[in-house]
Amino acid sequence: MTFGQTISASFRELWLTTGIFGFLQEGGWGNVVMIVVGFGLLYLAINKEFEPLLLVPIGMGAILSNIPFAEIAAHSSLHGEFVQGALHLHEVSGGFIGMFYDFGVTSGLFPLLIFMGVGAMTDFGPLLANPKTLLLGASAQFGIFIALLGAVALGEYVPGITFNLYDAASIGIIGGADGPTAIFVASRLSKDLLGAIAVAAYSYMALVPIIQPPIMRALTTKEERQIKMEQLRHVTKTEKIIFPLSVLGACILLLPSATPLLGALMFGNLAKECGVTDRLSDTMQNALINIVTIMLGLAVGSKMQAEQFLNLNTLGILALGLVAFCIGTATGVLLAKLMNKMSKKHPINPLIGSAGVSAVPMAARVANKVGLEENPNNYLLMHAMGPNVAGVIGSAVAAGVLLALVPVLG
Repeated sequence: MTFGQTISASFRELWLTTGIFGFLQEGGWGNVVMIVVGFGLLYLAINKEFEPLLLVPIGMGAILSNIPFAEIAAHSSLHGEFVQGALHLHEVSGGFIGMFYDFGVTSGLFPLLIFMGVGAMTDFGPLLANPKTLLLGASAQFGIFIALLGAVALGEYVPGITFNLYDAASIGIIGGADGPTAIFVASRLSKDLLGAIAVAAYSYMALVPIIQPPIMRALTTKEERQIKMEQLRHVTKTEKIIFPLSVLGACILLLPSATPLLGALMFGNLAKECGVTDRLSDTMQNALINIVTIMLGLAVGSKMQAEQFLNLNTLGILALGLVAFCIGTATGVLLAKLMNKMSKKHPINPLIGSAGVSAVPMAARVANKVGLEENPNNYLLMHAMGPNVAGVIGSAVAAGVLLALVPVLG
């Protein structure tokens, strides 16, 4: 081979390893589409400030996982070969994002660590000061069961969609707008759809400021949105310590399948409220949840690979998740309207019902923002935190019910 031929062959080999060549191959257009989607998520996070702590790592994960030949989101695997008649197994390491996914998402570990951090950051005081807001958190989980039935129907009647009861239960949890709970349930019931479910759940959590306000305005009058609520009563430290222990005790007795989620949540909250484990509480609130959020966001974004994302099952999951989330928001608002009609002495602004979905504290902030738009002196944040934290408990309870019943029914 001449020197010129060697140079030509080298350039050809180099060309075959470039991203441009990869994008030009069959299916490469899908990678381009998903990279554009990733940049769109970054735009919403940076320019519009829509939950940047979620959308920045998810958007970067989507971009990195669709780079041809990089294998950044490749999973670790075991390979075997026979040497002198004996089978030798050796592990092939995946990409760093693939390792995050295998270690924390597939195992269901990351959701539990996130729940510890959420518990340590959560003040259950508004819920204890106004216990009837627990009903709003429960009503907003209605979308979970509507999505479950919808998924069963799609799997039964739509060609190309293959949802079974296990898949339907995992998809339904998206309606609670609780990403960690959705991942935890899917890791137990439907691992094949785990990536798409995680993407849908976290995407809708991050898009709460876009999805919820139109529904809230459509279901309420201007007068209702202007309702001012009374100052919440003071909740004692003793009450705040007893509450997580009481919830955990009830869960142990009535719904053990929900104890991993609720146990982690209540452990984090007890560490915060007891006043003697400030170092533990501070670690959960800051270092732990921040580290896990980075790894979880990248791992979730990595499931937006074109070959996994652009199919009928994923599109069905996204559609059902959106419908479930909208229904959960609507049922929360409607129950709050009913409670306001029945409560003569203590008016209830129906906007706080939308916070019954589990997106903490985004949904409560959105309820407060919409209220301020109607009345600049109408601060609903603390009132909305009651149904918001109740929604976290409600989605965990719903997950426990599904984990307990679906294996029996399926």
